[in-house]
Amino acid sequence: MSAVSAARPAVPEVVTQYASAHGTTIRATRRPRPRPQPSRSPFPAVSVVVPTRNEARNLEIVLPAIAAVRPAVHEIIVVDGNSTDGTIEAARRVLPSVKIITQTRKGKGNAMACGFAAATGDVIVMFDADGSADPAEIPAFVSALVAGADFAKGSRFTPGGGSDDITLLRKSGNAGLNGVANALFGTSYTDLCYGYNAFWADLLPLLELPPIDAPAPAEGMLWGDGFEIETVLNCRVAAAGLKITEVPSIERQRVFGETNLRTFADGTRVLRTLLAEHRRADRRKSDRRF
Repeated sequence: MSAVSAARPAVPEVVTQYASAHGTTIRATRRPRPRPQPSRSPFPAVSVVVPTRNEARNLEIVLPAIAAVRPAVHEIIVVDGNSTDGTIEAARRVLPSVKIITQTRKGKGNAMACGFAAATGDVIVMFDADGSADPAEIPAFVSALVAGADFAKGSRFTPGGGSDDITLLRKSGNAGLNGVANALFGTSYTDLCYGYNAFWADLLPLLELPPIDAPAPAEGMLWGDGFEIETVLNCRVAAAGLKITEVPSIERQRVFGETNLRTFADGTRVLRTLLAEHRRADRRKSDRRF
């Protein structure tokens, strides 16, 4: 695991660097923004949120694999986006204990927000349904949080990580977007565009995601309801000055079906999201001054 400095400080910081079993960890001591200190268990209950849309065949593999993780997760929440392939039926068949909810609007961001709202665990894990993420890595994410992180960020490009799926073009684009994010938010992300993350549930109010009961607009989607959700979260935890730890992760190829990723369109969306979230963070700073 490697630590990522969360945000550019407003005052000088003292940085201590030391070697650990997982590589080099960087810790920065600075004057944090005052906020209530949460009470967090060393043995947290873990909720895994799995957004789905027509992933019946993949869930037959993914859900039992998550359920087999030890220490056991507290609950698995499948958020369905009006699937037409029997996704809900498949989920209930392979894992009768699964919690299934239907998202309130459309888009991956809304699905995640609905899952977050339904979670009852101390820790929330974001987990894709396509079989590309390894459930056996969940304990490493939880360990990073228990060790002091607020947000555990999966990375394919930190030592110990990797990908069987990413193309050279996508890897290059990701590196460029990392650079933009790190310049704007003072972070040192190595893998901005990876959705395998975990965080303490008590952070949800700080993330200020669109209310799940808000009506859908006549056209388009609410900001944060779409695929920009992962970038939004990365920006907001950084802007809030939270401690972020990167966790090595190995991405596998999707098991069944075809990816919805569109290299240029999605890359442009991420760039727009970074700029919009930076403007939002600047407005928040200005508001606090007055």
